[in-house]
Amino acid sequence: MVRSSVLVILGASGNLAAKKLFPGLFSLHCRRSLDEKLKIIGFDPTHMSPDEFTKHMESSINPSAEQKDQFTAFCERCSYIAINQDAGDDSFVELRERMESFIEGNEPQNRHFYMAVPPNIYVAVSEQLRRNCYSEKGNSQIIIEKPFGHDLGSSLDLHKKLEPNWKEDEIFRIDHYLGKEMVKNILTLRFGNPMFGAVWDCSHIDNVQISMTEAFGTEGRGGYFDDVGIIRDVMQNHLMQLLALTTMERPGSFAAEDLRQEKARVLRLVPPLDIKHTIIGQFIKSADGEHPGYKDEDSVPEDSRCPTFCASVAYVKNARWEGVPFILKSGKALDESKTEIRIQLKDTTDGMLRDSVHNQLIIRVQPDEAVRLKMNAKLPGLELHTVATELDLSYQRTVSNPDIPEAYESLLLDAFKGDYSDSVSEQELEASWKIFTPLLHRIERNKDIKPRDYAYGSAGPEGLEDFVSSYQFRTLGSEEKVA
Repeated sequence: MVRSSVLVILGASGNLAAKKLFPGLFSLHCRRSLDEKLKIIGFDPTHMSPDEFTKHMESSINPSAEQKDQFTAFCERCSYIAINQDAGDDSFVELRERMESFIEGNEPQNRHFYMAVPPNIYVAVSEQLRRNCYSEKGNSQIIIEKPFGHDLGSSLDLHKKLEPNWKEDEIFRIDHYLGKEMVKNILTLRFGNPMFGAVWDCSHIDNVQISMTEAFGTEGRGGYFDDVGIIRDVMQNHLMQLLALTTMERPGSFAAEDLRQEKARVLRLVPPLDIKHTIIGQFIKSADGEHPGYKDEDSVPEDSRCPTFCASVAYVKNARWEGVPFILKSGKALDESKTEIRIQLKDTTDGMLRDSVHNQLIIRVQPDEAVRLKMNAKLPGLELHTVATELDLSYQRTVSNPDIPEAYESLLLDAFKGDYSDSVSEQELEASWKIFTPLLHRIERNKDIKPRDYAYGSAGPEGLEDFVSSYQFRTLGSEEKVA
């Protein structure tokens, strides 16, 4: 029997719902991936009539003319409740009654509550949901987005306050990078190809670079970003998940419990980051003056020391990765938008080959998803000369019309199925915050630590190239760069 199921989007009028959730749900509807009995309820303080809610979803989804009938069918799943914030639990009681109206007979009902609301009200809202809307005959689940706290202490406090009402297997924590197709491919690449497993250690790998860069600034969100910074916004979560997937041991299975335990285990082996092995930066206006600097935004304090760029080096203290530097890099307003993992292998034996380059495995997460292997080959001719060549598994080249789902499609479907493989566990969070909290506190409490300026649209702060190359066996030449 197909259970009745309900998705409640708290914050249905907000940007997250408009940009990610409604488009993702509509795409799953068109793929026929949603349960036929799934109902969607928008729950928000903004007053909207049913027609206004439909128009709100239509503007978010922007269905094509060919999708008109599908959009009409999708809207039949959906309804809306405006929250009366002055009426205590009354709106949540109305929500419960609405959900109960979808139940046929005595069937159980699964209830999913997506908290697309500010993190500072997670606890209060979750308490009202538990008190009024918890499913007694089915499964209940809250889905929350980062940030999961501001540092280790606040993260533990958030978990402690959620814990009395919601068990760990009822909390689905979203890190949307875990829903990206190429991130999901990392484990298959590692454990499905013995040739990589044979060299996946410190005897063969010289260094690993994990980077996420953006070619745009804070785009009017400077006031919000100033309370967060690039380390909390990207490095503590997205880059740590990429690091964990790259370095973890083979799990007993790909079941959620085994997978998340191995990720948490390897993150616990990473010591706190050191300011001595870190560069922070803040973008100023572009060289041509067309793009403003970070502190040019009205909402950013003139004396802000908030990093919009950070490069730092992490180590994993185990036998497999002993001595291998993991160079983490993230920033805004740089020269390109790109997320990738670049694994550089050690050099060939001295004297054997001239002009050889390091083998590199590049996992391009976005844009243009690809896996590329740089290797040496003989240059055609009568003499022995080497030339750098490349094996390229680019999705766009090797798969005809690749159907790559958006990250939120994948994660929403996992949540509905109760598959927590791509939900961030509390143990992973705690381990990750232990890596970054000392660095964050050192930067924020020591006013002598100031970010280096870098121009909007540049490659980053001055000295970055020397910083990165100091942790490599040799500096990468331009001939080794992959577009």
